[in-house]
Amino acid sequence: MITDDKKEEVRDAADIVEVVGDYVKLKRSGSGFTGLCPYHDEKTPSFNVTPRLGIYKCFGCGESGDVFKFVMDQDGIGFTEAVRQLADRYGVFIPEEESNEPSESLQQKEGIYHALKFAGIYFYRNLIENPDAEKALKYLDNRGYNREVFKKYGLGYAPTGGSDLYKAAQNAGISEEYLVEADLIKPSQRGEGYYDTFRGRLMFPIFGTTGKVIAFAGRVLGNEKTAKYINSAQTKVYNKSEVVYGVNFAKNEIRKNKEVILVEGYTDVITLNEHGIKNVVASSGTALTPGQMKILNRYGEKIIMIYDADNAGQAAMKRGIDIALAQGMEVQLLELPDGEDPDSFVKQFGKESFDELKSKEALDFVDFLLLKADEEGRLKNPVQVGKVISEILQAIASIKESIQRQIYVQHLHQKTQQYRKGSDRELFTELERVMAQKMQEDSRDRRREELRDSRLEQEQNDGDPGIEGAVGNLQTKTTRNTSPAKKPSSEKELIRLMITYGRDMVEYICSFTNEKLFEDEELKMFYVDILGRYKEEKEISIQVYSAKQEPFPRLVGDVLLEQYSPSERHQEKVGLKYEKDKNPYRTAKSTMKAMELAFFKRKLAELSERFGRSDSQDEKKKIMTSQTKIQEKVTKLTTTYSDDYYPDPPQESDNVVNEKKFEYKMKSDRN
Repeated sequence: MITDDKKEEVRDAADIVEVVGDYVKLKRSGSGFTGLCPYHDEKTPSFNVTPRLGIYKCFGCGESGDVFKFVMDQDGIGFTEAVRQLADRYGVFIPEEESNEPSESLQQKEGIYHALKFAGIYFYRNLIENPDAEKALKYLDNRGYNREVFKKYGLGYAPTGGSDLYKAAQNAGISEEYLVEADLIKPSQRGEGYYDTFRGRLMFPIFGTTGKVIAFAGRVLGNEKTAKYINSAQTKVYNKSEVVYGVNFAKNEIRKNKEVILVEGYTDVITLNEHGIKNVVASSGTALTPGQMKILNRYGEKIIMIYDADNAGQAAMKRGIDIALAQGMEVQLLELPDGEDPDSFVKQFGKESFDELKSKEALDFVDFLLLKADEEGRLKNPVQVGKVISEILQAIASIKESIQRQIYVQHLHQKTQQYRKGSDRELFTELERVMAQKMQEDSRDRRREELRDSRLEQEQNDGDPGIEGAVGNLQTKTTRNTSPAKKPSSEKELIRLMITYGRDMVEYICSFTNEKLFEDEELKMFYVDILGRYKEEKEISIQVYSAKQEPFPRLVGDVLLEQYSPSERHQEKVGLKYEKDKNPYRTAKSTMKAMELAFFKRKLAELSERFGRSDSQDEKKKIMTSQTKIQEKVTKLTTTYSDDYYPDPPQESDNVVNEKKFEYKMKSDRN
């Protein structure tokens, strides 16, 4: 077990702004930071990070939490692994666990990661030490790569023997289960033993965004009649549709340049990096997917695609344009001179020539597609002109923002007017038809997906998944069909007051309230936990609850962070500083009144529903009596000022607002 002290040491060392910044482009806003939410698609930033509290919150989808929860969500790992990952990053030593085995699923993931790390080191050592690697070394030497490059990118060699890696892993005590799950070995078709997945190939490790090896790609070195590259199969740590090769090296440069360069090959990424062009990635040997584009959009707003001029490359480019536009990216395309790829061009002409070519020759997708159509002779044929325009309108239809669609349609109109002699009205009409067709296709795809999910769910139910499976099905269903429910503002406000002002405020509020007043189950649980800490004479504060495990950090973010608050510039302009709680106890009174009113109104609604269902006159009389009593309480509450309805605290402090101060210091300023 990781002790609470160690967790707090990691939390204190980890800068949430820095950690979140690896996934989200953050901009300073007052005392915090804002950016586009990584939990849902949005165009206007509603994701807020508050470093002084160590929490984040999205005002669009409601997600919130602390640095541990963020890493867990973004990397798909458990709490313990998130703590250890942050500890490694920030230099906090955590001893190995001695008890409390992790869950089976988490243990399996950690086992797969360990097997992949072992394989990466094994392949690298074989490249350096194994005489069998001569072909691989010659290939890399021809590319201009030295041992520093081998080490930096983890390049390696898989021996030609049928089970060399398997035997080495066995000697190192690595379980066959983890090797199979990592797709490093496969069961023999003869019915016994295993053989290595990669044999006699140059190895490229594929890293996740955090720098962990999650898969491999192996390149053939001779003229064998086999696939030039083979990649790891999908595993529990590798979803190839959501992985981009080189993003672990490029993400900070992409963020800095606000653009990403997309190439086709692994060596293109390495060579461009080594020549100082560092905001470059490749699509990991797969067709570009929405998941991959979503990752790139976390870091940059613009994508420059460089594809081979062959038919396969051009088809991949056209698919990539639609996907990038749908994700809200600005799309440009760059064609290199005949016979050149990014690797060869940069080696021959250098970084400055590449940057100059990119600056002068990169075209937006409309101009590029028209240029290619012209080179193919399609703009000389009236029928083909119509097809070209329809293809470009298909791409424009992928853009979500209507203003951007209009701009590109007008641009297309100007570029094609010499071929069509019409107005832009026809193009807008055709765009509407294309978009309507696209919506129908998307609707059909969604129905198919829902039907498939329904069948899978039915199969799981027929298989009696047990209580854990039932909870999993419920969580999946909830995640797919609903967004987090909005919590009642008065209930959040009550919790905020209690954790902000501590024991005196808790004692005052709990004198007039109880958990039955809460409608939201999570906030009710929060209230009960606060009351329990009060009875046990434990500290009650924002810091305490921010440091607890889920769901408390998320709830702290929910109750403390506001979507709108007066800016510092506004305060300077009007000459007044806004204080949320000039008198915290007065705030507490109005909050308790609002909660009581909401509670009584819910009770009246319940009684009204019972009255409608009841067939007994005696029961109806009892219900009416209850309704009258509750209505009297509602009337008294609504006609009495909250300041008069609740007594003042025995010893109210005039300075309670100033009792707790928070100040954020950057990592470099901390002791």
